[in-house]
Amino acid sequence: MRTSAQQAIDLIRKRGLVRTRELEKKGISRSQLRRLDARGVVRRVGRGLYALPDAAITEHRTFAEAARIVPGGVICLLSALRFHGLTTQNPFEVWMAIGKNAWRPSREELRLRLVHSSGPAFTSGIERHDVGGVRIRVYGAAKTVADCFKFRNKIGIDVAVEALKDFTRKHRGGANDLARYARICRVTRVMQPYLDAIA
Repeated sequence: MRTSAQQAIDLIRKRGLVRTRELEKKGISRSQLRRLDARGVVRRVGRGLYALPDAAITEHRTFAEAARIVPGGVICLLSALRFHGLTTQNPFEVWMAIGKNAWRPSREELRLRLVHSSGPAFTSGIERHDVGGVRIRVYGAAKTVADCFKFRNKIGIDVAVEALKDFTRKHRGGANDLARYARICRVTRVMQPYLDAIA
């Protein structure tokens, strides 16, 4: 019979980051988790979130934590810009899109900024990436730029314009993708003057 420590290690190694409730389903109690953390067998990296002590701390680890906290969410806006290297901004919170009627997590140690979206504007343009053994969902670069114009009142038009300029420099063949996502996000008219200005 495997010990609780070995069960916890195996599960965390398999998934990268694990929520307390996932460990509880495997029969590992919260008090056992606290003892394992105190002994250095596992490491608490956030409220109700555990990793192995030797897990690499990457720039994008907070995205993996957010993906575990909000499994149906998609990294978006300032966080997605950062992920794709399209901004000089370094947001102190993780921006995530969630469905219109999606469950919102209760207060967490990780700072989240949630925006609601629905239909094709929510479901299109999603890429999947592996971050520290955790599968995250993040909007692609072109979709993110279109989202920045859609949510310009939340993030500022200057950020959206900077993202557009960076995108056109980095993705020279990306005009078709940009136009498609601008239609999906219904911001073609808003974006057009800025596209014309940098053309």
